[in-house]
Amino acid sequence: MMNSKKAAVLAALALGGAVLLAGCGGGEKQQASKEKVFTYGTTAYSASNENAGTNPHNSYVGWTTIRYGIGETLFRFKDNLELEPWLAKDYQQIDDNTVKINLKDNITFSNGKKVTGEAVKACLEALIKNHDRAPGDLKIESITAEGQSVTIKSKEKTPALLNYLSDPYGCIIDVEAGEKDRIVVGTGPYVAVSVTDNEIVLKKNDKYWGAVKPKLDKIVVKGILDGDTLTMALQNGEIDAAQGLPYASHELFNDTAKFTKSQANTSRVFEIDFNFKTPELQDVKVRKAISMAIDKEGFTKVLLKGNGAPAVGPYPDSMTFGGKAVTASAYDLEGAKALLKEAGYQDTDGDGYVDKNGKNLELRYLSYPSRQELPLLAESAQASLKKIGVKLNVNVTDNYKSFRKNGEYDMFANAFVTAPTGDPEYYLSTHYLTGASYNYGFYSNPTMDALGRELHNAFGAEARAKLAIRMEQLALDDCAYIYASHLRMSLIMKKGIKGLTAHPSDYYEITSELDKE
Repeated sequence: MMNSKKAAVLAALALGGAVLLAGCGGGEKQQASKEKVFTYGTTAYSASNENAGTNPHNSYVGWTTIRYGIGETLFRFKDNLELEPWLAKDYQQIDDNTVKINLKDNITFSNGKKVTGEAVKACLEALIKNHDRAPGDLKIESITAEGQSVTIKSKEKTPALLNYLSDPYGCIIDVEAGEKDRIVVGTGPYVAVSVTDNEIVLKKNDKYWGAVKPKLDKIVVKGILDGDTLTMALQNGEIDAAQGLPYASHELFNDTAKFTKSQANTSRVFEIDFNFKTPELQDVKVRKAISMAIDKEGFTKVLLKGNGAPAVGPYPDSMTFGGKAVTASAYDLEGAKALLKEAGYQDTDGDGYVDKNGKNLELRYLSYPSRQELPLLAESAQASLKKIGVKLNVNVTDNYKSFRKNGEYDMFANAFVTAPTGDPEYYLSTHYLTGASYNYGFYSNPTMDALGRELHNAFGAEARAKLAIRMEQLALDDCAYIYASHLRMSLIMKKGIKGLTAHPSDYYEITSELDKE
């Protein structure tokens, strides 16, 4: 039986369709019928995700720029996350601190302006001036341009420079054209014509430089954060494809005569950070007990309905420095209870929760709802920890940043793409090092910091992988983080949609290959 919320949504959709039909004259209908329009619903686009807009130099907006075909980077990732040239033709490593990048000669921005070394130089200089993360990643000292080449000199060894330039914030835009109404000029197959906090309207880039030309006249990207609404929109034909459907809804689209799916395992991990400022969590036995009580198999198989893989560390098994290379505490409720007892915690008053010095082991768990997996992880963690006598007070809120800023949490659960650059340093340097930008648990270990410095100066994939594995294992031994699951990304679409393919990097969604029958 349909609940009242779903009924209301269906009624609203039906009314909206009726109004649209009533308001269209014959001429407008005829014009619309000539256009190829693709409508895409996604939970990933919103102000709460810090990606509303198109300017890659702002926060995480670059994900929008690259996902929806507006911008492109100098290099991009293959399916195995190895780099290949995109806007770049090739490169030369001049020395440990200097790289020369040669550009393809036939690239233009969507306004027709040629992409030159000077244009790339101006874009990268604006990036490091305005972006919050890029300066620390790139460590650029100077940029020079000559013709179709740009030479970048770093302040120190930056072995992963090309990987960082392939991050979505590295989309090359025409900075001279500026930003108008949150719209920038990129090089991609589509051009933004309207941008709000929950919708982007795109049109075909008639000047697209690529060999495969865009096939759609118009694309509408709708940020739909409510899972029921997104599900019904795809069922009712209001949208052509969806990203981020609730896992419980996937079975509704198993009819291969009507729908198709594209799936890929990604490096996006659902993790829980321990707050080392919390007195109770400064005891490694307590952190380890909690880690041992998290049922990763149950979380992925039951709550995620198989749309994920239990995680060991931050990287999936498919990567050389991934899960198979490290070990973490196994699920063991009895072992967890024994560790809590060793740490001085027992249920002395029979209320079902362990206590010490008359105080229950009660922790504040903070997360946010924009990733559908996180509320489910909170539910799973709360139930699991109750089994070992730990009381978890869950706060899943869009306003999580305020609570985080005020230190009102003992455990913080979030989702993070750990290998956005195809290299281990990005995640490790931003999470494991003392004072790092995403070190929300205030974890600090001098050995870890030393390994981080060594990794930063190491050239060669094999050498970097070995150092990464040592860092991962140290963090797991310290029980600084719990890694619950890696995401299996799913794009579900109507039959007849072609070229919409899930990618392990979680970047390239709308491309020139996208078409609609």
